[in-house]
Amino acid sequence: MDKPEKITTAEQAFLQMSRLCSRKECCVWEIQQKLQRMCISDGNAEQIILRLKKGRYIDEARYARNYIHEKLTYNRWGKIKIVLSLRQKKIPDEVIQTAFAEFSDNELNASLQPLLEFKRKTVKGSSHFEINGKLIRYALGRGYPMKEILSCMRKMNLDELPDETE
Repeated sequence: MDKPEKITTAEQAFLQMSRLCSRKECCVWEIQQKLQRMCISDGNAEQIILRLKKGRYIDEARYARNYIHEKLTYNRWGKIKIVLSLRQKKIPDEVIQTAFAEFSDNELNASLQPLLEFKRKTVKGSSHFEINGKLIRYALGRGYPMKEILSCMRKMNLDELPDETE
């Protein structure tokens, strides 16, 4: 059974979105999607978003910084995957680059070594080549650059690694 659609005014929608933004960080694209699902017109949605920005409920730079920190710390994602995810949320590239400037390369790649060491214990393969290939694909899927993956795998003393020039 479908729920009957509630008729929501622009003011009610603003109050709902301000409560949501008070509880968690949201980006403009997420708010637009929610307003669209509430059947708010595009003009009213833009006005609501402007009011949220003026009230500092929405700040895309703050959102990007927090998103990067969260994904690095809790999800152990690499820079590539985080950038793609932020682009999917329609965050401008200059905001993404500014947010990443606040993080050092060590912070961005700190979780790669323990991640690979833990994964190495569970990977099965008939040869070092096969095992290393699986580890590399796993780390690439997590969003880490190939150069960093190979560097970490060398530190782990894994045999038969390809050269970084390839």
